[in-house]
Order: sequence, then structure tokens, then C-alpha cells
Amino acid sequence: MTLKALAIARHSAGLERGGTAAHHRAMTERNFTPAAPVGAVPEGTVHKVEITGKSVLLCHTQGRIFAVRNLCSHAEEALECGRMRSGWISCPAHGARFRLETGAPMNPPATEPIETYEVRIVDGVIEVAA
Repeated sequence: MTLKALAIARHSAGLERGGTAAHHRAMTERNFTPAAPVGAVPEGTVHKVEITGKSVLLCHTQGRIFAVRNLCSHAEEALECGRMRSGWISCPAHGARFRLETGAPMNPPATEPIETYEVRIVDGVIEVAA
């Protein structure tokens, strides 16, 4: 596990804030679903998974793994064939780009954000709260 992944895991568990993992879980009570091994999503790639009946993209860029719904908010097209670069993904239909961290649209024709999901890495497995 990389230092960044370890930091994310510690952050997700609430350990760097001095709380116990059990205390943090009780306060936030999120349901994380195992999605894929970290190795299934190399840097610069997108990996499609199904989580609770939703098509979700795991996007690995800039040393982070993001999870977004595989659906453009404008064209209702799958984003899996769109380009992913430096923290954004584009819709293959009309070229609308979305920030992977927030889902915010970056250019027309999209005006609404896409859904994003919290990600954590536990024992080499990407887990998504969707």
C-alpha cells in the first residue's frame, strides 16, 4: 500500500483525528461496498463496476482513485468511453467535462454535476460508498 493510500485509509477510519475507528464509523455510518482490487485500476485508467445496481466508474488519475456514476448529467450517455485526464472525465457524446472530485461540470453543454461517491482503500481493495 502506498503512503497516500495509507493516509486515505487512516483518514477514512478517522485515526489521524485522534478518534477510534469504531467511534468514527458510529458517527458517519456509511455503507462501503468492495468494488475492485487496487491493481485493477492502474494510473490513467477507468474501470467500470456495478455497485448497488448502479454503473460506477473507478477513475485513477493524479495518484488518486475517484468513483463517479457512469452517466453524463446532460446527454445521459455512459462516460466509460470518454477521455479522462488530470482530474476530469468527458462525455463522449458532446464533450462536456466533469471534475472527478466534485462532479461539477467544467463546460457546456452540461450544467448539472454528475454523481460522485466516497472511496476508501482497505487491504488493497477499493471500496465505494454508493
